[in-house]
Amino acid sequence: MSTRWASLTDWLLGTEPQQRVRAARCGLACALMLYSIASMGYFVWVGMAPAWPVAALALVGLGGMVACFAVIRSGANLRLADPSLTGVQMSFALIVGAVAYTLAGRGRGAVFPIMMVVLMFGLYSLKPREVRLMSLLALLLFGGAMALMAWISPAIYRPEVEFAHFLVIAIMLPAVSMLAGQLSRLRDRLRRQKAELQEALARIQDLALRDELTGLANRRHMQGLIDLERERCVRTGGSFCLAVIDIDRFKRINDTHGHPAGDAVLRDFAREALSCLRGGDVLARWGGEEFLLMLPDTRLTLARLGVERLRTRAAALTVLHEGTPLGFTLSAGVVEHLAGESVVDSIARADRALYQAKQQGRNKVVSG
Repeated sequence: MSTRWASLTDWLLGTEPQQRVRAARCGLACALMLYSIASMGYFVWVGMAPAWPVAALALVGLGGMVACFAVIRSGANLRLADPSLTGVQMSFALIVGAVAYTLAGRGRGAVFPIMMVVLMFGLYSLKPREVRLMSLLALLLFGGAMALMAWISPAIYRPEVEFAHFLVIAIMLPAVSMLAGQLSRLRDRLRRQKAELQEALARIQDLALRDELTGLANRRHMQGLIDLERERCVRTGGSFCLAVIDIDRFKRINDTHGHPAGDAVLRDFAREALSCLRGGDVLARWGGEEFLLMLPDTRLTLARLGVERLRTRAAALTVLHEGTPLGFTLSAGVVEHLAGESVVDSIARADRALYQAKQQGRNKVVSG
């Protein structure tokens, strides 16, 4: 039963989320128009309203709302400035309501709540200026209908009563406009809060994956990427390489020039490294001045050449910090992940190769 109902609503409203909401709102407006027609039918039944004019108005009113629904359901509304057709629906409903007021006779008081419902319909989607325009349109339409009927049929539409009715809607409509302004400000505040929340969540997610200083992948994220690459290699029979990279004598830079200078070296190295690595290579800040490089689908010989190129670029790089030029070198240990070997063991072999590079005088790349 639920599946059948879901299929029916999908057929009636569509499946695209925004269009579905628009169609549902228009369907609600059609239901409101149908209720208004039923009310006018009651006035005809008790002899308050003429039958044929009410029937013609019912046909026009319901036909117009069904036409709006058809435009939305077909997708033609997407080419319009207001794809929800809220202004069109409200204007049309107010015109029909003003005509209904002229036909309802002694039952015309029932039209006022329907008019207010029509205006409330736009509070949550129209801007305050648009709501004010709709309120002004309602005032002009119903004021004109009151004046016309007080002149044509003063016995039923007594001028003093119609003037009192006009004063009532003249007081009510500005209140609607004020409420629209408050709701608009509330929507704007909620929209800003939502944007700020999304920005904060994106920031938190980025911090969970990225090193804040260098912008590189952090250790946790890198471990996940390596595990995925290892699983891929198990499936395909491929191979990948890992390189542990360490900036030589980094503590001396911090001790001599201060930690901000060390941070500048780390940031500039990360930027330089990203500019010379392949698109598929991943560099992460592994800890302190140590970095881990993953080279997917790469054999050891090519991996070593790539890390050598990075070492050469780093040795030629000069970092300016507060007007002071800083130079540095790096040492690296490169290994190829072996079939059946754990990632921890591969990184341990790369660490031992890095230690050998340090022992051999630094500014070297050693493969393990």
